[in-house]
Amino acid sequence: MKQIDRAYILILTEAPPNVLLRVGWCLFLFFYKEQRLNKLGLFCYTRRRVAIEMTRSLKPKNDLIFQLLFGNEKGKESLISLLNAVLRLVGDARIVDLSVKANIGLNKEWIKDKTGRLDVRAESKDNQQFNIEMQLTDNKNMKRRTLFYLSKLYVGSIKSGGKYEDLKRTVTINIVDFNLFDISRFHTTFHFYEDHEESLMLTDAMEVHFIEHYKFLKADYDLNDPLHRWLLFLDEKLSDSILRELIDMDPVIKKTEERLEWLCSDEETQRLYEAREHSIIERNSLISDGEVKGKIEGKIEGKIEVVLKMLIKGLEPSLINELTGFSIEEIKRLKITQE
Repeated sequence: MKQIDRAYILILTEAPPNVLLRVGWCLFLFFYKEQRLNKLGLFCYTRRRVAIEMTRSLKPKNDLIFQLLFGNEKGKESLISLLNAVLRLVGDARIVDLSVKANIGLNKEWIKDKTGRLDVRAESKDNQQFNIEMQLTDNKNMKRRTLFYLSKLYVGSIKSGGKYEDLKRTVTINIVDFNLFDISRFHTTFHFYEDHEESLMLTDAMEVHFIEHYKFLKADYDLNDPLHRWLLFLDEKLSDSILRELIDMDPVIKKTEERLEWLCSDEETQRLYEAREHSIIERNSLISDGEVKGKIEGKIEGKIEVVLKMLIKGLEPSLINELTGFSIEEIKRLKITQE
């Protein structure tokens, strides 16, 4: 009889009843994992596959999950890696340390708020501050909204009575899941340049990045590009094979994936995630309803203008009714307002 079998029998016969189940189960897992399943090469693959499928049930692009992955001390290494990738920093220029700022909006009430904004904020030791926002919904105001929050951050970086020299260089990064610019490039960067001298920059105190994830997923990718790796990681529909490649290539992505697996197993995170997803769906529905209503109102206003022009030309209400579908009573009311 093998040594492990003898140990198993000894525990079952000698151990107190209240620990038999726990110890027996541990030995069972050890025996089958190490002695049998691993010989077939099945256990590790199955465990890995189940974990990957489970983590993909939480969308990394959900702003709550993005915040939990990158917007705290546990996610600082991931945030530094992402920033270096977006800003294309290499060598001595790379960010090596950050102070991550707590998000005051990370509470149940704010998460359920349809207009709540969850972003990731951090500061570096060289007087720079960074803001990353994940935006899935096209509210038709992304450009102005970006300038508003960028200006607010920039002005807020100096205390009352402070010097202008104390203003922190501010970099804002918006990862959006919709088409923002009518160009094929998915990553666009903006600075203050002179209109006629493209090389003349007013200041580098403010910098804006837009990453259109929707466009990236349609383009060719390069796994040797760290930004491409991160943008692939954020895709909730990413295949198991590519995710395994990312994990094998990039140790920071591997740690972030493990963090995502843990979040997926946490019941409180699941509840908050579902509440946030629900608020996003409601917000999208409100925007859609507003667009439909606007189109209907626009069509009605257009028809009213046509009716008024017909009345000016002296057409009879009966003929206008036949041509436009407006009732005789409505046409008469419009005629009165015209007079």
